Amino acid sequence: MSKLLEVKDLRVSFNTYNGEVQAVRGVNFDLNKGETLAIVGESGSGKSVTSMSLMQLLPKPHGVIKSGQILFEGEDLVNKSSQAMQKIRGKDISMVFQDPMSALNPTMKVGNQIIEGLIKHQNMNRTDAKKKAIELLDLVGIPQPEVRMTQFPHQFSGGMRQRVVVAIALACNPKILIADEPTTALDVTIQAQILELMKDIQKETDSAIIFITHDLGVVANVADRVAVMYAGKIVEIGTTEDIFYNPKHPYTWGLLGSMPTLDSEEEELFAIPGTPPDMLNPPTGDAFAARNQFALEIDKVMEPPMFKVSDTHYAATWLLHEDAPKVEPPESVKRRMQGFSNTGGDK
Repeated sequence: MSKLLEVKDLRVSFNTYNGEVQAVRGVNFDLNKGETLAIVGESGSGKSVTSMSLMQLLPKPHGVIKSGQILFEGEDLVNKSSQAMQKIRGKDISMVFQDPMSALNPTMKVGNQIIEGLIKHQNMNRTDAKKKAIELLDLVGIPQPEVRMTQFPHQFSGGMRQRVVVAIALACNPKILIADEPTTALDVTIQAQILELMKDIQKETDSAIIFITHDLGVVANVADRVAVMYAGKIVEIGTTEDIFYNPKHPYTWGLLGSMPTLDSEEEELFAIPGTPPDMLNPPTGDAFAARNQFALEIDKVMEPPMFKVSDTHYAATWLLHEDAPKVEPPESVKRRMQGFSNTGGDK
């Protein structure tokens, strides 16, 4: 598989009145053509900031990429000018945001919002752009697309608005689609429909997808690989099977343990104790140590490196050191791993 994107030692900070918030602290990952990479973690873990950095959408002047590289097809996007990035956004890399109502212009008809991107990036005339826009609305499952083209966002339901946002993101056949919590505001049924839609579109277009979410359960049947983020760092990364069948980081155990299952009615859901650290003053050592019941003494003073579990699986925890005590995931996590196995876990 050919690499579309390589992120190397990305560090992003926000300059505030209280000081420097270190939102992303040395993130590394790559993305292959036609692949879906899920980035998961609690709110404040750095997921969305990472995705916004890829498109240079950080709020200026407070958001700053301190160092690192974002290589898209071999070119570093970090040093691209705003004008150069305007040609890449939408055309090569598109984004689906969490709230479709804030992503859509309430004063413009839905059709025109799709058409303007086609005219700008695809150099289409208005007649051809209108025809393509109707095809896109039909592709994402909007009934009566010719009629819907003439309507405004407030005339659509939440699920329909999200479909429109997906259509806009796909208008220029992007090579990478970033989906930032695209189903959080939707009910379970519509959520499943949007996820299925994205899988179907990916098969047709062979685009790569970066899926940002706080819910591991959402990506179980969607992602090819999963990166788990905590306190601005990726603490575990591997194939979906690696993360769900053989998780190694205690934080990943916590996320899996908090997932409800069909047979867990009488079982109390696991909750990770404490709260994420203050990124104004990141802790010394392992940032998860204060919330980790399996923390070792070394976690308090030294940050763990990425240990290799397999050719596809890496985790940053001292529990993988050869001298560390052997620790098994809690029983609640094992039951969820087993539950995932019983449901097939197939994408």
